[in-house]
Amino acid sequence: MNGVAGTKPYHLPAVGGVAHSDHGYLCPGSTVNLVENMDKFEIDTHSAVAWAFARLDNSNVPQWRGKKLRNLFCFFSELGAKGKVKFILSSMMKMLLLFSFLYMFVCSLDVLSAAFQLAGGKVAGDIFKDNAILSNPVAGLVVGILVTVLVQSSSTSTSIIVSMVSSGLLGVRSAIPIIMGSNIGTSVTNTIVALMQAGDRNEFKRAFAGATVHDCFNWLSVLVLLPIEVASGFLYRLTKVVVGSFKIQTGKDAPNLLGIITDPFTDHIIQLDKSVITAIAIGDESFRNKSLVKIWCIKRTVQLQDNITVDSLEKCTALESCWQDKNSTWTLVNRTYEENFEKCNHLFVNSTMSDLVVGLILLAGSLVVLCTCLVLIVKLLNAMLRGQVAKAIKNVINTDFPYPFGWLAGYLAMMVGAGITFVVQSSSVFTSAITPLIGIGVISIERAYPLTLGSNIGTTTTAVLAALASPGDMLPSAFQIALSHFFFNIAGIILWYPLPITRFPIRMAKTLGEQTAKYRWFAVLYLIICFLLLPSLIFGLSMAGWQVLIGVGAPFVGILVFIGIVNVLQTRRPGYLPKKLQSWDFLPIWMHSLKPMDRVITNAALCCTDHCVCADKTESQEGVSCSEKSPQLKMKAACDSPPITYSEEPSVDASSPILNRLPMLDITQL
Repeated sequence: MNGVAGTKPYHLPAVGGVAHSDHGYLCPGSTVNLVENMDKFEIDTHSAVAWAFARLDNSNVPQWRGKKLRNLFCFFSELGAKGKVKFILSSMMKMLLLFSFLYMFVCSLDVLSAAFQLAGGKVAGDIFKDNAILSNPVAGLVVGILVTVLVQSSSTSTSIIVSMVSSGLLGVRSAIPIIMGSNIGTSVTNTIVALMQAGDRNEFKRAFAGATVHDCFNWLSVLVLLPIEVASGFLYRLTKVVVGSFKIQTGKDAPNLLGIITDPFTDHIIQLDKSVITAIAIGDESFRNKSLVKIWCIKRTVQLQDNITVDSLEKCTALESCWQDKNSTWTLVNRTYEENFEKCNHLFVNSTMSDLVVGLILLAGSLVVLCTCLVLIVKLLNAMLRGQVAKAIKNVINTDFPYPFGWLAGYLAMMVGAGITFVVQSSSVFTSAITPLIGIGVISIERAYPLTLGSNIGTTTTAVLAALASPGDMLPSAFQIALSHFFFNIAGIILWYPLPITRFPIRMAKTLGEQTAKYRWFAVLYLIICFLLLPSLIFGLSMAGWQVLIGVGAPFVGILVFIGIVNVLQTRRPGYLPKKLQSWDFLPIWMHSLKPMDRVITNAALCCTDHCVCADKTESQEGVSCSEKSPQLKMKAACDSPPITYSEEPSVDASSPILNRLPMLDITQL
């Protein structure tokens, strides 16, 4: 088989008890198994092989062992003097490049957030301004999702909510569903980052699963906790008791430690006046025509003396500064005001373009930088994390403590995620940074889950710090809504983490990862549905009234629950189901498979190239097949149908134990 590049037609011995992910497939990435005749990416809940990969085997949970860690340095001691120097210099250069690309990656996320705020910040402010909408809890939830997606920052949206509560424009009870929505909206960033790893099926499957585990947790928490909150107000009552038991004093925001590192670079690209969005949200129309682009960075306080008239000498500020002129009494008063002193130093400070145009320019540029940095980071990590190095790092990150303390590792990961997110003041940055590591297999999905939950807790400190800067009379209400954000995430963790059987987000994320590996366009469809179409549909139904929302939503949710239960029983206990429900084959194929849609999308994509013309002429009189004109279609046909080969390719050794039993066909004869 050495004559056919990249082919593996027969099984090799298993490595570490787990078969190689490509064994038994004619082409790498092919979805057809020559031996078992089953889909490579078909979901199999009983098999651990589906999530154990050749690069990093995650099938066995490692334990703390000094021997494994010592193996990391075994190869180093075997190198000569020159080899050691070369290895150290090479590692230092790779680390320097890695941190440089990571720095640019974080900066591009910051600019991306600014671009979204420029493009949709005022719209977000207008949405928040309508109190009639926000009084509806379901509409408030959707507003929180859409606004956070628009500004690409849950910190910004939660700070706006806290400002509205502290100004008295929004009640605490109405603000709680919006906080829940902002929790969902913030998870879109790392899902977009996962799309950048679509080039490799296995990496894309893991990265997308690691990103969407955040979405699944947030959606499940909202589906359970929002109805409970509407019915009982448990978050409102709990936070009210907590606030009443503390003596809270007004303070100031904590310093943004990540901003100290990134601001010197990003401030030369764009700076925003975020007070404009908040002012529009609280109804200050004087900011309506003001640009979000910050022009003046330094202002100074000027104090001048001014002459004013008073009724009598007794009302003078001082007798020596008071005089009479005819029938008027004058005195001197000190007036203080701010004046613009120094302009900002960024690219768009003197621009005459609208906020929307500037936002679109920054959006395109930041996405290019983000994608480039992410690709380079993944390549560097793949180059660095090899052999014993990869094995040792994987063991340390994914390890469990010895029995009976294994369960503590997940909670330690939560503390790490919360601590790092508190330092960087952004859950999007943290979850987006670990997404490439999940993709290459360094961090398992089981370990990424508690890290993400910890990040959810860490990001609540932003709202708490914003609340502490509120005026004294409104401080309790602002602090209460900030605590609601914290207790919402704690309640979600209690629901979906302590017991392994309740960790549905992991299973849901793996299912989504399987689908995106099989149909890559599914990732884009998922983003559009979950963060645009579904929230918009729920918003429209909620505005039509509770009767319409329940009348349409209840049957829909009931059908989804029924399908979920049947799917679980089909996999685990098919005998409990009637014979007809033991599979979905009795339904039209488009109702239980994405293959018909995949065929349509694939044909549409091919028709955008010159292959479409060729495809229409497969039965031309010249007798030339389309595969001879299109190498891409030839490769696709080979991987979709492994037994098919081509006459011009090198022959396969007839002694192959598997291919001896397969008919060899020439595609030109089909």
